This record gives sequence, structure tokens and C-alpha cells, in this order.
Amino acid sequence: MKLMFVSDIHGSLHWLQLALEKFREEKADRLVLLGDYMYHGPRNRLPEGYNPAEVAAKLNQYKSHIAVAVRGNCDAEVDQMLLEFPMMGDYALLYHEGRRIYITHGHGFSIGNLPPLEKGDVFIQGHTHIPVTDVEKGVFVLNPGSIALPKENYPPSYGLLEGVQFTVKDFDGDTIKTITFSM
Repeated sequence: MKLMFVSDIHGSLHWLQLALEKFREEKADRLVLLGDYMYHGPRNRLPEGYNPAEVAAKLNQYKSHIAVAVRGNCDAEVDQMLLEFPMMGDYALLYHEGRRIYITHGHGFSIGNLPPLEKGDVFIQGHTHIPVTDVEKGVFVLNPGSIALPKENYPPSYGLLEGVQFTVKDFDGDTIKTITFSM
């Protein structure tokens, strides 16, 4: 199963539409949403195409394609009222091809503050808007970056998990980072 990871939409209809085009182009089976759906947050600029209500409507059109959605630090109960799929959990566990994946936004447990995981497990978060593919204490730590408000001169990006490989790509289709799970 091919999973596409999208994080930190922050109300950008423009970037969400592009991400959903990539979802179709990449022929991913399911979406995994890592939080911060509609509000841009007080520390961020307004993203291109800021339209939270339309972001909610567009996400609802894809609800049957969403495997998991978790709550970000900018998400609130009012956001859940607009969305037709659950997204208020702080984390989720997903098993993909025999491997345990801990999914969270990253404002609680994070790459620098991992939950109890075992060697070979995968931890994936959003929140920092910075792509990561690394290994910490035997745990694969991943971040697809942000589709709408990337930081540290990275382009808008998303993640793909297929088999034992996780790849972060930009919207031109170029690979930013990649890692193969070997344990």
C-alpha cells in the first residue's frame, strides 16, 4: 500500500489542491494527515490561497481516502465540526507492511522527545515544517515538511511511503530526502 503524508496545510486551498493532484498522480492508496488543517497560527504569515472553509470542504471530498488524521497544535474543536472524518486524536498507530508507525503532529512527542518505541519502529510528525529522514536510537524518524508554509529554505513538500522506502518530494516531483527501512 502506498501512503501519502501531508502536513501543515494551514488553510491554504492552493497548496491543498496541488497536494491532492499529486495524490492522484502518485497513485497513492491513502492519505495520512499530520495536522494543522485550517488555521495559519499567530506566528505564521497567511499562506497562499488562504481559505479555511474551502480547505474543509475539499478535505471532506477525500474523506474515503484518509487512512489517519491527527490533531495539530493549531487545530481546535471548531475545526472538527467542519470536517467529516476524525482528526482530534493526538496520535495514531498504523501498521504498514509489518512495521509499527507512530503518527503525530509533533507538538507533544517529537523527534527530540520520542515516545516509547522499539528499534525498527517508525515515528512520523509534522509541526516543524522541515523535512526529516533520519534514525534516532534505532527508530526511523520522519517529517514530510509542510505543503503551505515550509521553513529553512525548503520548498513545499509531501511524503510517500511505499514498501520500505519513505521519500519526501517537492511539487516539481524532485526528491528532497529519502530513507529505506533496513531493520
